[in-house]
Amino acid sequence: MEHYYQPEIECASREQLKRWQSQRLAAQVRRVWENVPYYRRKMEEKGIAPEDIRGVEDLPKLPFLSKADLRDAYPYGLLGAPLKDCVRIHSTSGTTGKRVVAFYTQHDIDLWEDCCARALTAAGATNEDVVQVSYGYGLFTGGAGLDGGSHKLGCLTVPMSSGNTDRQIMFIRDLNATILCATPSYAAYLGERMRELGLGPEDIPLKAGIFGAEAWSEEMRRGIEATLGIKAYDIYGLTELSGPGVAFECAAQAGMHINEDHFIPEIIDPDTGEVLPEGEQGELVITAVDKEAFPMLRYRTKDICSLTYEKCPCGRTHVRMTKPKGRSDDMLIIRGVNVFPSQIETVLLQHGYAANYQILVDRVNNTDTFEVLVEMTPEMFTDSVGEIQQLQKTLSLGLNSMLGIRPKVTLVAPKTIARSEGKAVRVIDKRKI
Repeated sequence: MEHYYQPEIECASREQLKRWQSQRLAAQVRRVWENVPYYRRKMEEKGIAPEDIRGVEDLPKLPFLSKADLRDAYPYGLLGAPLKDCVRIHSTSGTTGKRVVAFYTQHDIDLWEDCCARALTAAGATNEDVVQVSYGYGLFTGGAGLDGGSHKLGCLTVPMSSGNTDRQIMFIRDLNATILCATPSYAAYLGERMRELGLGPEDIPLKAGIFGAEAWSEEMRRGIEATLGIKAYDIYGLTELSGPGVAFECAAQAGMHINEDHFIPEIIDPDTGEVLPEGEQGELVITAVDKEAFPMLRYRTKDICSLTYEKCPCGRTHVRMTKPKGRSDDMLIIRGVNVFPSQIETVLLQHGYAANYQILVDRVNNTDTFEVLVEMTPEMFTDSVGEIQQLQKTLSLGLNSMLGIRPKVTLVAPKTIARSEGKAVRVIDKRKI
C-alpha cells in the first residue's frame, strides 16, 4: 500500500501541476527582476522582461545560471530576499574556487523539509519509525534536510552526523533505528564494519535507507541492500536548490520523482543549451519557482540524466529523472574518451570487488596515464603475485570493454584506500590542463 505525505500535491493531475508551475514561475521571474540586479542584467542582455514570461512554455526564453555565476555573485549577489528575512545558510562541499553559499528564509526551510518528508514517506517511513541521520550536519545540506523532514513526519530522529562508526552501529541496535540516511559510500562502510564485528542483517532493525549526495551504481545498491538487509532508496538534490529532496525514489524505483510543484526540470544539450525532448539524455536544468532567499532560475546542475512523464505505478504524477549517469564536470576525458567514475564502479562490482577504489589520472610526455586502484575484499586477499596479476588483467579487460580505453589496474590490500565519512574522493587528477 503506497503512502504519501501530501497526496493532493504528489498525485495532482498534470494539468494542475502545469497551472501551479506557470503561476509560480511568472511571479518568481517578476520577483527576481525586482530584487536580484545580477539576474535582471542577464535578462536585459537577452532582451527579456518579466511580461515575456507568462507560463512554463516561456521558460526557454530565460538565461541560464551556472556555478560560475554563483561564484561571481558571491556572497550576496543572488540574494532574492532582505537579509533580515533570511534565517540560515548552507554551503557546498566543493573544493574549486569560492564555495557556493545558499540562503534560506523560514518559508524556504519549511518547503524543503516537506520535500524530505515526501522522500521519507516514499521509503515507507511513518511517525512510528526511528530515523538515524548519518549525513554530515553543519554547512552540508544532507543532515539538516533529512533531519527536518523526519521531524515533519513525526519520526524519532537520531541526529548522528557521519563518523564514529561503532557508535552508529550501537545506536542502530540500541534505539531500534529502522531508517538510515547517509551517503552510499558511508552506508557501504557501515556494512563492512558490521561484518568485521560479526554482525549480519538479522542483527539490526533497519528496513530502509535513503542514500544520496554522490553517484552510485545499481550494483552498489544491491551490495548495500544485501549487507544491511534493507531496501535502498535514492534521493537527489543540490545545495543551490535547497539540498536533498529535489527528487526521490518511490517503491517502484524506476527513477526519482522531481517535486514539480517547487522545481521545473528541463534537459538540455550541454554544448548548445538547446532543450531536448522527453527521454533524451542530457544535462538537467532546474528552476526553483517558490524559493524566496535564493531563487534559482534555469540553474545548470551539470548532472547527466533523462526525464520520463510515463505513469508511475506508485500513483505519483510528478516527472521522474533517471539516476544521474555522472556530472558533466565529473566526467573525465582521458585520451579523448569520456569516462564516468560510475562506469568504473559498475565493472568492479560486477567482478565482486567492494566499491572502494580510486582513479588516478596524470599526464606524462603529453600522454594521459590512467590507473585504477582497487581494494581487495578480505575474502579475496592473496599474497600470490601470479594470482594478483591475473586478477588485475581481468579487471583491466573488463574496464576496457566498458570504457573503450584500457586502464592500468592495481589491486591493493584491504583498508589501504582512505575511507571518507562524507562524499567519497574517487578521482585524483594530477594533469595540468
